[in-house]
Amino acid sequence: MDLNKIKEAAQGYEKEMTAFLRAIVKNPGESCDEKAHIDTIAAEMKKVGFDEVQIDPQGNVIGYMGTGDKIIAFDAHIDTVGIGNIDNWTFDPYEGYETETEIGGRGVSDQCGGIVSAVYGAKIMKEQNLIPEGYKVMVVGTVQEEDCDGLCWQYIINEDKVRPEFVVSTEPTDGGIYRGQRGRMEIRVDVKGVSCHGSAPERGDNAIYKMADILQDIRALNENDAEDGTEIKGLVKMLDPKYNKDYEEARFLGRGTVTTSQIFYTSPSRCAVADSCSVSLDRRMTFGETWESCLDEIRALPSVQKYGDDVTVSMYNYDRPSYTGCVYEIECYFPTWAIPKDHAVTKALEEAYTGLYGDARIGAEETLEMRQARPLTDKWTFSTNGVSIMGRNGIPCIGFGPGAEAQAHAPNEKTWKQDLVTCAAVYAALPKSYVK
Repeated sequence: MDLNKIKEAAQGYEKEMTAFLRAIVKNPGESCDEKAHIDTIAAEMKKVGFDEVQIDPQGNVIGYMGTGDKIIAFDAHIDTVGIGNIDNWTFDPYEGYETETEIGGRGVSDQCGGIVSAVYGAKIMKEQNLIPEGYKVMVVGTVQEEDCDGLCWQYIINEDKVRPEFVVSTEPTDGGIYRGQRGRMEIRVDVKGVSCHGSAPERGDNAIYKMADILQDIRALNENDAEDGTEIKGLVKMLDPKYNKDYEEARFLGRGTVTTSQIFYTSPSRCAVADSCSVSLDRRMTFGETWESCLDEIRALPSVQKYGDDVTVSMYNYDRPSYTGCVYEIECYFPTWAIPKDHAVTKALEEAYTGLYGDARIGAEETLEMRQARPLTDKWTFSTNGVSIMGRNGIPCIGFGPGAEAQAHAPNEKTWKQDLVTCAAVYAALPKSYVK
């Protein structure tokens, strides 16, 4: 494997990759409305010589290079969030912009740049005979990730019946290699009350007041310590071997968190006592926490116990149809995962990267100080499709992708051309590094 030849090939495709990325983000592609993105990607895959290109019933675009039975996959979700307040943008988020070094537009970092590097990485593999015998490379543009992380891979694994040997997530990694992330889940707490006229509130049972007590306990979960005398022990306890046998990986990924993200109520009028109140909780989980343990943790709070049967704690379900009309219902639970630091996939990606670019993160000049202050191999702050790939299904997953986490969901989103080139080269080198 000639690493210099791989680097030269990736650099030589910079213009094509830039044009491809700009073509994708030119049209809106929010979750459940990604068809224009999918069609653009399928056309590019066919143009650059993929051996097979298909769009599955959920709407994921899947391209194959090679004909072996074993699969090395590269995943890129190609849906985006909305643009938010347009006044926060200094340019048209769908027209975007291009300079000598960077590309702007909604989705360039999160996460359409990943599919661009993966498609051209696979092209280089084919041109330079880098796909090992018995293997084929799968590049997937997945849908609905922003709505429901991993739903697409549940469909690919269970319905398309595709199970790769391992998967590279091309989510943005700021020039590093990421081997895991905290999990998350979406919890709902419902409280019942009894309405009455607001002029005599003592005749009723105000659900909002009950919820106020519960919210203070939830806040304590996030903010308290875990000392012996603390009644509601904080989530930081999971970093302590006394409470968590998986504390080492928990320390690597970081402690769990919980926050109230939405609140709802019902009341006959503004002149009445509220007869119900509900909240949504965003719960981030570290190693050693499960959906059962997180629900039980809320149910055990003193205020929840105090109000007894008037409180229900549950997990949300997701059942929104994809752009094809496919409904694939799933619980809103996105498990924590981490591939071991000494796993063969981790080592292979590190070897491919360091052989090409050395031991430190690289990138555009404006990114270097931040990137090189961090270890080469680290973890994501946010959630990815790895929650399904490895978290639910145990398929090894590792992350390396163009762009920056801080650009995700932000106005004036941008990425860097050098990242597209770097990732395409590393992707091309990875299969031979893995299969020796």
